Amino acid sequence: MTSEALWTEVLDQTAPSDLAPSDLALSDQAPCATGHPVAGELTHLLFEGAHRERTHGTWRRMISGPEFSYRPGLSPTERAALSYDRLRLLNKRLDNSGIEGNNSIDGTGINDGPEHFASDPHRLAALHEWIGPVDGGLTTLASIHYNLFLGSLVDHDHKDRDLSAFTSLQRTGTFLCTELEHGNDVAALETVAIFDRTSGGFYLHTPTPGAQKFMPNTSLTGGPKTAVVAARLIVDNQDQGVFLFLTPLSDHTGHLPGVKVRPLPERTGTPVDHSLTSFDHKWLPREALLEADHGRLDHEGTLTSNLGNKRKRFLRSINRVTMGKLCMSAGTLGMSRAALTIAVRYAHSRLIAGPKAGERMPIAAHRSHHSRLLDGLATAYAMTFLHRTVVDRFAAHTEEDREEVERLAAITKGWITWQARAITTECRERCGAQGLFPANGISDLSANIEGGITAEGDNLVIWVKAASEMVFGHQSAKPDTLPPGDLDDLPFLQGLLAQVESIWQARARTALRQGPSGDPVGRWNVTSAAALEMVSVHARLQAANAFAAAAERAVDPQARFLLRSLCRLFLLRQVREHTGDLLAEGHLTPDQVRALPATLDAVVADLAPHMLTLVDAFDFPAEMLSAIPIASGGSITRTMEEELVSVTC
Repeated sequence: MTSEALWTEVLDQTAPSDLAPSDLALSDQAPCATGHPVAGELTHLLFEGAHRERTHGTWRRMISGPEFSYRPGLSPTERAALSYDRLRLLNKRLDNSGIEGNNSIDGTGINDGPEHFASDPHRLAALHEWIGPVDGGLTTLASIHYNLFLGSLVDHDHKDRDLSAFTSLQRTGTFLCTELEHGNDVAALETVAIFDRTSGGFYLHTPTPGAQKFMPNTSLTGGPKTAVVAARLIVDNQDQGVFLFLTPLSDHTGHLPGVKVRPLPERTGTPVDHSLTSFDHKWLPREALLEADHGRLDHEGTLTSNLGNKRKRFLRSINRVTMGKLCMSAGTLGMSRAALTIAVRYAHSRLIAGPKAGERMPIAAHRSHHSRLLDGLATAYAMTFLHRTVVDRFAAHTEEDREEVERLAAITKGWITWQARAITTECRERCGAQGLFPANGISDLSANIEGGITAEGDNLVIWVKAASEMVFGHQSAKPDTLPPGDLDDLPFLQGLLAQVESIWQARARTALRQGPSGDPVGRWNVTSAAALEMVSVHARLQAANAFAAAAERAVDPQARFLLRSLCRLFLLRQVREHTGDLLAEGHLTPDQVRALPATLDAVVADLAPHMLTLVDAFDFPAEMLSAIPIASGGSITRTMEEELVSVTC
């Protein structure tokens, strides 16, 4: 049989009514379903309900403008400069527009200038969700300036400090912590700030080549810059631990004396002016030291602190890294939603040969295509609801639950950024050759996500830390007994996943107890695989629980059906990976294991006609989508025609 004949036979046998093009064009399906009540309620649930406008509205409107459209033909240097230009446009939104209102009090009674924005976890994270898909470089710059830099100033004593140069972006802020030889072990950094009793100030110095600050955006691109620098406070040759120091780096004429900056080679992802930065006994005034309850230095050089050791003081000094994890995961979350929106819309406009001669059908009709996108949609919804839950917890955390919340933020960052990479890669592939062109809005996303995976703590490293804490320091949420249930029941599926977490925790505990005595590394080596799997399942369980809770908040029956079905799809995929353990422990029956593939297929069939509604709920502006050829019924040739018209004009 020829390949053509075989393909025709396959189509004849695998094109039941649920694959028919007409079934993919239900009443709630249109390339732009703005205003449809089902999509509207899903959007309401995804984007924080009554707080949607204040938290997300400014940034959603901002990216709809032409200033944030794709710019062809720019060099890496020009793209980096464009990101700084966009940062200034963004800052003007905080100062002068809409509900932000020139640092005034809005209708909610909250002051919303840049200084206060840096203290608002919900709006800070939301910013990254919307700018992530349009400019990865801007996402990096905004996270550094508003969270790491300005946020660090706000978190320390700052009432007598003039922040106007930073809130107006006359000077861009950057953050210098990681060193060339001290990344994962940043607590061992070598940069020093030596207290000088004569002047009352400090000398900031880089003592070895390995102590150069690695990858901060410290070049002259973007104008004058000031840094918050992590350095060891040395008083009378005594190491007092790591603190932050406010350090001017450059002005309009160049870098300041005592500051050396060397640009790093071009890296993967959107260009940013990453550099190596070092200091040669650069003098800083007394007020350069950022102080708070965890560390204050009096004029006699005596340090007082409410924390008992250097490590705790250091972690408190760089506490903004936790919020940075939420920013990084938010940026990649926005990228994954954008990739799915583009891929799903293109799947419905891209026509291929149908099973009958002369018939054309959308590629979305095929289970082999739409099932992969639906898996991505289920995961993206779970990621979104998890992120909302974690930001809420972070915003409300107390000293008593600080460590637990920080661990949850780290686990969430690792899981979301890894899932975002998988989703954007899948979506790019589903767009075929069209997905390879940056103008189609999808090809750069996976590379940009790589930065999020490594920034604010390399994913594997922060998961290893979480795993070591959770082996004995975490109580599994599994029920004492799992009542019999079926694969249609969300609570039953959630209970199965909780049992899986418990299984892997028990394995990790056994491995640690039985590991080689007197060999800490050896004991952890035999434990780490099980412990990391425990963390992975924990992340997915938290996401599933947040997803299921959101589904129950839906009022519209169709919206509730879609959310429950999508949550079921997510949970079934997670459970499928662990059927062996669940069967062995008696939590699943052989018949349920046998039924799992058909159950999954049935859920996919239920959801396939509603893919456009599910991505319309992501609420990307029509102006943004219309500028992306394959997201608006076109192809890359439209970009070629537009460029030709531009040149002609």
